[in-house]
Amino acid sequence: MVAFPFIYMVLSSLKNNVDIFNPAKTFHFIPTIKNYIAVFNRYNFGRPLLNTIWISASSTFFSLILGVPAAYAIARYKQRTFSTAILAIRVIPGIAFLVPWYLIFTRIGLSGSYTSLILCQMLISLPYIVWIMIPTFEALPRELEESAKVDGCITITAFFRILLPVSLPGLITATILVFIAAWNNFLFGMILGSATTKPLAVAILGFISNNDVNWGGLMAACCVITFPVIVITLILQKYIIAGLTAGAVKG
Repeated sequence: MVAFPFIYMVLSSLKNNVDIFNPAKTFHFIPTIKNYIAVFNRYNFGRPLLNTIWISASSTFFSLILGVPAAYAIARYKQRTFSTAILAIRVIPGIAFLVPWYLIFTRIGLSGSYTSLILCQMLISLPYIVWIMIPTFEALPRELEESAKVDGCITITAFFRILLPVSLPGLITATILVFIAAWNNFLFGMILGSATTKPLAVAILGFISNNDVNWGGLMAACCVITFPVIVITLILQKYIIAGLTAGAVKG
């Protein structure tokens, strides 16, 4: 039952529009790949795909650069006030930041650029990373750092050489979750994006017009958007489970 919507989407992407609404051809039909061809030829889905990859990868990378050390500092030095402030930012809906972001980026000439979309996405990604990595670092014994320092490592060296490799499951989990969030983000791309920087979530609106909806092409486009995320999740699912349960049991 859980997989039925996805199965229906895949099957519909291989049908003509007429067959999609024919109950007799739910499972028995002649498959066609013309919808996938139209997605990249007629609707030029290649550019939005590259835009989404660039925006998602960049926002995830820079969020990790800032968020992982912040999570380590919060976990090791018990900075609860700082962690609560970060959580409060995450609780606020992203749409509440949209108007200020739009005004700021318009005045400094960055509206419609990759920079604006990446920075906006980092506003969502950073709290995710911090709150996933805090319990991961809290679960690591201090003896690991102390042993590294006895061997001559300074704090930053111990962090990169010892703690990061040990906390790999949590790190992979944070990376996957924020990457998926960036991949599927619609709001920022719709308002702050442009014709050359729009992501997949916005480009999919091209299949809907005032007169009709290209359901076959829409289903094919949804498969294109969904497939990479599903593949990544299935390959790295053991790390996701390990990362989400990190810190659940101590002692």
